Amino acid sequence: MDLFTNDSKKNIEVISIHDGEILFVRNFFSIAEANYYFDLLQKTINWRQEEVKFYGKTYLVPRKTAWYGYEGYNYSYSGINCCPEIWTDELLKIKNEIEKIIPEENFTSVLLNLYNNGNDKMGWHADDEKELGINPTIASLSLGETRRFDIKHKTNLDLHYKLELTSGSLLIMKGALQHHWIHQIPAQKKVKNPRINLTFRTIKKNIKIL
Repeated sequence: MDLFTNDSKKNIEVISIHDGEILFVRNFFSIAEANYYFDLLQKTINWRQEEVKFYGKTYLVPRKTAWYGYEGYNYSYSGINCCPEIWTDELLKIKNEIEKIIPEENFTSVLLNLYNNGNDKMGWHADDEKELGINPTIASLSLGETRRFDIKHKTNLDLHYKLELTSGSLLIMKGALQHHWIHQIPAQKKVKNPRINLTFRTIKKNIKIL
């Protein structure tokens, strides 16, 4: 059964799922545009290798990250406190293009992830931190190598889907999805090339991190 219904006017594929909604734009950026932004961001973003503590032990996060946005819009996830670096011109251009698809949003921040190869991954989680408020909209842009995106319902184990996130594709998670679903980017040993992912968010509370 095909989960997608096409909105040809905007070239948006809508995945209507229980307790949430996903919008998917396969060719949000052309191959040339995606390659341009991938090369630029890989070289110019201030990437960091964060650490997390788990049962008293410290581990390196299996990817590099960066947090950009408007001044003062701080964010915390997995015990990592993020204070934003100021938007670059390129990040603002991307943000503005995404907001044309969902004009009701005015994203305050973006979390960038750099996956060097298929060994880098992101485990099961939901973007449901208190700073994001109720029913947050998360816009996720993929650049570089194709990676698999898994999503499953928290309580109904029969509900689970997989998507291939190609370079230049845009995935938008809406509604109550973050409260009822979790998602991951699994390790894929056969993947040899890097991927950059930008997840645009709206911080509802301007929380100061000391």
